[in-house]
Amino acid sequence: MAGRLFCSKTGLDGPGCVAVRDGRIAACGPEIRGVSQQTLDFSDCVLLPGLIDLHAHPACGGSRYGINPDRYMLPDGVTTVLSQGDAGAANWDDYLENTILGSDTRVRLALNLSRAGESNPQRCFESNEDVDIEACAKVARTGGEHIWGISVNTGKRSCGDLDPRWVMNCGLEVAERTGKPMLVGLRRASDWSIEEQLVLLRRGDVVTYCFSPGDECLVAEGQVRPCVWQARERGVLFDSGHGMASFAFSVAETAIAEGFLPDTISTDKHKRHFGPRPMHTLPLAMSKLVAAGMSSDSVLKRVTHRAAEVLGLEEEVGALVQGQCADIAVLRWNDEPVPLFDTRDDERTGGYWETVLTVRAGQTIAPCP
Repeated sequence: MAGRLFCSKTGLDGPGCVAVRDGRIAACGPEIRGVSQQTLDFSDCVLLPGLIDLHAHPACGGSRYGINPDRYMLPDGVTTVLSQGDAGAANWDDYLENTILGSDTRVRLALNLSRAGESNPQRCFESNEDVDIEACAKVARTGGEHIWGISVNTGKRSCGDLDPRWVMNCGLEVAERTGKPMLVGLRRASDWSIEEQLVLLRRGDVVTYCFSPGDECLVAEGQVRPCVWQARERGVLFDSGHGMASFAFSVAETAIAEGFLPDTISTDKHKRHFGPRPMHTLPLAMSKLVAAGMSSDSVLKRVTHRAAEVLGLEEEVGALVQGQCADIAVLRWNDEPVPLFDTRDDERTGGYWETVLTVRAGQTIAPCP
């Protein structure tokens, strides 16, 4: 039982209970009658579906960015995570066995256009030979439910000396051949305008790092660019993708004030996040968006049901509905003002979400200390 149940799919919002049996939600609502083997009471917390991180780097080996999702994400309330290209066609089999099938966390993959995924020592595209359209398309078609889409990053850190336009076109070709959406990291340098990039994207494609600073960010002259609104009208989706360099309060605040909210919220969490305190988590990234002007309810929606819709998992996760997988996050809002920093060390002060408990398929997981 909890002081507040929150489910944006059903509109459930208020005190209530969730009953779990055999890894599924057996019942939920303001009041549940029956006998239970164990009762947990979270009177000062919000209980919601397990959090969904739409862009991170879960990988148990084979990726220079990879982190163990069961150790570094699941205890934070994240029960489902989409990998941004940790594996490509050449190391897909290992990724499937060791990370997707080897983790308690539900992992989906945006298959890297690079055949090496993120296993190269410097960048995913170190030469033209890393792009193998045929191999990528074959794996994307045969990978089943485990492969959500195609990961394409046209930034300088990923492309190096390769022509980013060629890289994008190769990704589009794979996506068209396979009927898959793309998870796209746009180029933010002045050598390729955001308008020229966005016009290439299709309904269902997801632009990550949407609140990045830079020459070609979402806002210009104090407002969201017209080409960004036009892309949204065509059905292009936008994900926050915090990362180490991809979240600026100034960009987020301008967009949110105009009513341009991200479709989903993500961490881009990877190895380089280890060490800083507080630890980079999805609840912390959510808290920063509250500080930037989003309502708590709109934030919670985008890490539960809305994210499940984007991943095509809305019948299995993302809601407190009888029969769905018992993936649950219990969060507590701490009102004590703390400094919240973006990736340029710009500071805001605000409250923050704390993870109290995670339930994955009916099994409880303690939060990280």
